[in-house]
Amino acid sequence: MKQHSLLFVLLAATLWGTTGTASFALQTDLSPFVIGAITMGGGGLILLIFGGKKSLAIWRDGAVRPWVIAGSVGALIYPLAFYTGMAEAGISLGNVLALGLGPLVAALAEWIWDSSAPRGWWWAASTGALVGIALMSTSQVTLGEGREGNLGWGITAAVIAGIAYGGYTYAFSRILKAGHDPVPSAGALFGGASPFLLLIALSQGPLVVSSALNAGLLVYLILGPMVIAYIAIGRALRTLTASVVTMVSLWEPLVASGLAFGLVGERVGLSGALGIALIVMSLILLARGETTRP
Repeated sequence: MKQHSLLFVLLAATLWGTTGTASFALQTDLSPFVIGAITMGGGGLILLIFGGKKSLAIWRDGAVRPWVIAGSVGALIYPLAFYTGMAEAGISLGNVLALGLGPLVAALAEWIWDSSAPRGWWWAASTGALVGIALMSTSQVTLGEGREGNLGWGITAAVIAGIAYGGYTYAFSRILKAGHDPVPSAGALFGGASPFLLLIALSQGPLVVSSALNAGLLVYLILGPMVIAYIAIGRALRTLTASVVTMVSLWEPLVASGLAFGLVGERVGLSGALGIALIVMSLILLARGETTRP
């Protein structure tokens, strides 16, 4: 079962890894801020429809309502900061910083609220991944296609996204542990953020895309990295902790970096390549530790 859960996380992370390249193409029509708002806002609305009355019942459950609210706040902040971070600091670096902070935030939340200190193999894998993230963060990055960014603002936005990501993933796990099903739980959490995100998108002006390809990319971002990915994450969180899920999600920056390198034209230096290799080894260690744990 845990091996299947790990595969669900890898599926979600692979879908998430495509967001940077897809949003890069969309930036001819929409700002990263608006892309993030539409993606999670639209996806959250679909998940809420799928969850139906069960999602509304979760909001009425006083035992988990604080976690639904906390998770919805995280889901509101995350896409705005995440897409901005990728646009300003680069797809590779933005992904690495945002996703790299997630496991630490989730593990800290488990330590505080669940009194569950991470195991030795988790710390070893985390240390390796953090070193890999540090190497990638200090690597020279060329954004590609002559783009100019604001590295300081991009890093700040990515860090905010990482904190929000780890926070709402932990909140999601608490809702599931209370006995609620994955899809209604996702609908309650992301549906709570959806109206605010869609209002933010609409407040930025007319939402016009210039081609059928861009319209298709926007639909893909809503259905793939949002709806399908979070249904998969909900399934995974039934048997895995939030810290493990966020740790395995570090597969996403590797997918994102590969696509950014091959399709967008971003380039990273030698330290970035070494960081990628170290993250891969850390994920292997984590997967072995989790699947052999009683």
